[in-house]
Amino acid sequence: MIMSLEDTLYPLLRLYEAAPQPVKTLAGRAYRAIPSSIRQGAAYERFRREAVESESWDGETTTRYQIAAIRDSLIAAQRAPFYAKRFAEVGVNPENFESLEQLVAYTMLTKQDIIQHRDEMVSGETAQRLAMTTGGSGGVPVSFFLHKGISRPKEQAYLEATWARVGYQPGDRVAVIRGGVTSSRSDGRIASFDATRNWLVLSSYHLTPERLPEYVAELNRFRPQHLHAYPSAALMLMQMGVKLDFKLTSLLCGSEKLSVEAQRQLEDHFEAPVMHWYGHSERAVLAAQRPGSTALHFWPAYGFVEFGEPDGDGNREIIATSFHNHVMPLIRYRTGDLWSADGHVIGRDYEFLIGRTGRRISLTAMNMHDDLFDGLLAVQFHQHQPGVVEFHLQPTPEWSCDREAVIRDGLLRKLGDDFELTLRLVDQIEKTSVGKHRWLVTTLKP
Repeated sequence: MIMSLEDTLYPLLRLYEAAPQPVKTLAGRAYRAIPSSIRQGAAYERFRREAVESESWDGETTTRYQIAAIRDSLIAAQRAPFYAKRFAEVGVNPENFESLEQLVAYTMLTKQDIIQHRDEMVSGETAQRLAMTTGGSGGVPVSFFLHKGISRPKEQAYLEATWARVGYQPGDRVAVIRGGVTSSRSDGRIASFDATRNWLVLSSYHLTPERLPEYVAELNRFRPQHLHAYPSAALMLMQMGVKLDFKLTSLLCGSEKLSVEAQRQLEDHFEAPVMHWYGHSERAVLAAQRPGSTALHFWPAYGFVEFGEPDGDGNREIIATSFHNHVMPLIRYRTGDLWSADGHVIGRDYEFLIGRTGRRISLTAMNMHDDLFDGLLAVQFHQHQPGVVEFHLQPTPEWSCDREAVIRDGLLRKLGDDFELTLRLVDQIEKTSVGKHRWLVTTLKP
């Protein structure tokens, strides 16, 4: 199988993003000229076909596929010391897995398990590993490994199949407002061009009424077919009355909750369909809307989903078993995300940090997908004054104080120069009354 060039080059992504725009444009165009089979790897084509075919599978075909995929994940997991011990404790043998009902015999996996035992959960060769992190969303950073040449091409294939439901085709022009850092200065540039994908990256950190004309001008100049944005960013554009001189084909809105009412408002304002979906950095399950429905439906060949017991409101935790990641399979992983009875994910309210200049920084954009929060058990932002933020860190025993400067620089790169940032080591991160972690503690109103 041809390895994904994109995965091979992934460790160099930060260097590419820091390069001058002319250099990025030249390198990006050269990269796009490389055949997709090399850029994405052979797995991409396999999963692209699979995604399309799975939409018409009957129940028997789906069940047969899922049993085989779960068995493969269980067999891969058993090669890791952590899972081998757990499987032995409950007396299960992955080789004997023959029905979906047998999965309940396997112990559930928690985020704390991954934090404490990540290296014992790895079953693949070192060369196959691609290190990732959830970035601390919700206050608990989780570091894990994806399967190089498999996990990310698969995600791309399924996202493109998802977006195709509202008219997307690979190579389309896309404007992106999803946390890309175009400048660390509060008065810095708002746009950069990603020639590797033909995407116009617009800052989600500078979206204020004063600078709105710059966004409109960039969008009208680039004339994207699709707007790929955090729901909160798309709603900010709508609330500020943005009018474009061209027609969008679609709005692609993921990574945050989006209510049915808000989706309809966006569709009415921009006169284009909205595609909303649910996924996570661990890439265990993926759900998306289907044409004519605002409910989310899980892709049957992406991963296997179970639901926990309903709470007082009828919401149930999403429990995921990953397919195809044989480097670090996730077996019955408790995601902490809640699923409603009407087919939606119960997300947090939109949360923002406020700069001295009035800029609103979405907490979603502050997620870190590199190793910035390694060595921490939990993190939390505190803000009670515009432009002044205190970042609390709960360290592990392996914590090294020289990490503070690295974390501070990484956060300020996203926050910008109209923020004063203080780091504070704590024994315990503040939790809610029911014991849940919070990403932000604030008395400010966005």
